[in-house]
Amino acid sequence: MRSLLLSFCCLLAISIFTEAQAQQAPPAAGQVVKEACSKAAKNNKKVFVIFHASWCGWCHRMDTAMNDASCKKYFTDNYEIRHITVLENGDKKSLENPGGFDMLAKYNGDKEGIPFWLILSPGGELLADSRMKDAATGKLQNVGCPAQKAEVDYFITLLEKTSRMKSTELDAIRTRFSKIAPGH
Repeated sequence: MRSLLLSFCCLLAISIFTEAQAQQAPPAAGQVVKEACSKAAKNNKKVFVIFHASWCGWCHRMDTAMNDASCKKYFTDNYEIRHITVLENGDKKSLENPGGFDMLAKYNGDKEGIPFWLILSPGGELLADSRMKDAATGKLQNVGCPAQKAEVDYFITLLEKTSRMKSTELDAIRTRFSKIAPGH
């Protein structure tokens, strides 16, 4: 009986410990970027930061496209890709990276919608972001997940400037992201 009680207590303790670990807060946004920059410096890459939320359909489309077998390797060979969770609601609020919204605001993405993304140097310098100049108004607007032709063209231009991708690799990415557009 005593060993049964001891076994039960051990299982209960393990269960509580596992649950507590599962509920730990996500890392701070600054720490996520710092770690990515450090890894990028070691691996001769840039950092691709995506601000997203669990409820965001366009965020999921962007992740799906970037992780598609037709182009995933091109992204992972050139970028340390990290996600910063922001703008969650209710019981999902605990998913947010502390300081994530402040970082989004720092890069002028707080009024732009998500996904909002940045490309940083290994030293943390902003090289590019998801804001494209609107041809009609001249104002910067978030392309989010590139899908329309002009958005995909902008995305490809930034990838070309910030990576070592070959034209065939960029074409594969163009093709994959163009499939996101409505009616395709």
